Amino acid sequence: MITLTDHQEIRNWASARAGKPAIYEPPGGEPVLRIVFGQLGDHENDDDSAVETLSLVEWPQWFALLEDHGLALQVPDDQPGVRDETHHFVKL
Repeated sequence: MITLTDHQEIRNWASARAGKPAIYEPPGGEPVLRIVFGQLGDHENDDDSAVETLSLVEWPQWFALLEDHGLALQVPDDQPGVRDETHHFVKL
């Protein structure tokens, strides 16, 4: 696993997988960082209220929340020919 903290490295990793920054805002809870892959509207198994609280945001807003929470992005090691979207947020 690789832990990414550099903003450009995180953007490059997400862009290589067509990922976009998003924030999930659960009712009555703290905003949660997400990286969305594919269509934002592809939520066949989600209930409508959950979909409505997931919003695409600009990278500066996303990175501000990442830093405010003291988080980094952990991703698997790159493998030739594989574009793994698996990722986790970890405390620094």
